[in-house]
Amino acid sequence: MSKKIDQDADAVSAHDLALHYGDTIVLKGIDLSLSRGRTLALLGPSGCGKTTLLRLVAGLLQPTRGTVRIAGQPVADARTGLFAPPERRNLGMVFQDYALWPHLTVGGNVSFPLEMRGVARAERAARTMRALRRVGLEAYVDRRPSDLSGGQQQRVAIARAIVAEPRLILFDEPLSNLDRELRENMVGELAGLIAELRLTAIYVTHDHAEALTLADEVAVMRAGEIAQLAAPDDLVARPASAEVADFLRLGGTARLSWRSGTWFLAGSDHAVAHEAAPSRGREAQVLLPLAAVALSGPSHKALPARVVRSQFRGDGHLATVVLAGSPDVELQLLSAARLRPGEQIGLSIDPGRIRWFGEESHSTQEKKVVTC
Repeated sequence: MSKKIDQDADAVSAHDLALHYGDTIVLKGIDLSLSRGRTLALLGPSGCGKTTLLRLVAGLLQPTRGTVRIAGQPVADARTGLFAPPERRNLGMVFQDYALWPHLTVGGNVSFPLEMRGVARAERAARTMRALRRVGLEAYVDRRPSDLSGGQQQRVAIARAIVAEPRLILFDEPLSNLDRELRENMVGELAGLIAELRLTAIYVTHDHAEALTLADEVAVMRAGEIAQLAAPDDLVARPASAEVADFLRLGGTARLSWRSGTWFLAGSDHAVAHEAAPSRGREAQVLLPLAAVALSGPSHKALPARVVRSQFRGDGHLATVVLAGSPDVELQLLSAARLRPGEQIGLSIDPGRIRWFGEESHSTQEKKVVTC
């Protein structure tokens, strides 16, 4: 791989990137472009293709089709057979378990990539201390990893990833092995560190909070494709499909049918909205977010529902309910008083807060292009 750097090029880009194992399609024609100094989170459940995409960028897998470029330089091209191994891609990686060697000191762990590159001892020492200083651990250079907290070990792993000053850092679910309390404490610290170091990063996770906290842009992946790419605020406010909304747990999704000037829950007589029929037709899929659902007093217009569970979350009681006659429609609402499981209640829906998917559902989307 040429060492010449195109300063105007994206930090990483991919075109029509795909991976097949025989007849099994793992990744389907991804187009991706990430600018310098930005963080892209690849978010999705197990088996969606997010780790495969990261490994293709890293050079741990060879694509079946498509190309990968880093800083404008081609590192993989399935058509020509070009394939640069990881050590020639000038990138760093932070793994799930940090992958620190217990028999080496903190300094030894951080300097190891430089040693593998044949960097002279004096320069290795200087660059190792510079990397540790950037993550606030220069005083721990002679400690063993076992002497450090989980957060400090994570910082060592990041120092090792940046010691060779790579153009790109790849994070492979680095917090997934931690318990929830520690993970919640560390995600903000990691986000601050990424911003402080001005890293260009791709971050793989299955955790919504991590992705929305850390990333400039989030790519929600599903079945080997990018279902939606958006900034965190836009992703939450405007999910592109019911599948995305369900995965992000943004509220309940339901199918509505249009009859006599009213939208009803499909297969029921429960009226939800009185609006003109949109051009999408007489059937629609919608998101009913938390803000759209409220308790209603006794009224013939109230939607009858049954409480499934309720939990206190600081600003009220978050109740999960199912609608009478539509047991597959599960909604959430915030109540000042605790609602008991099995309790029968009435609901009102604010039509102005309904998110209409219509023809934007996942099944009708064409090609996904990621640019951030």
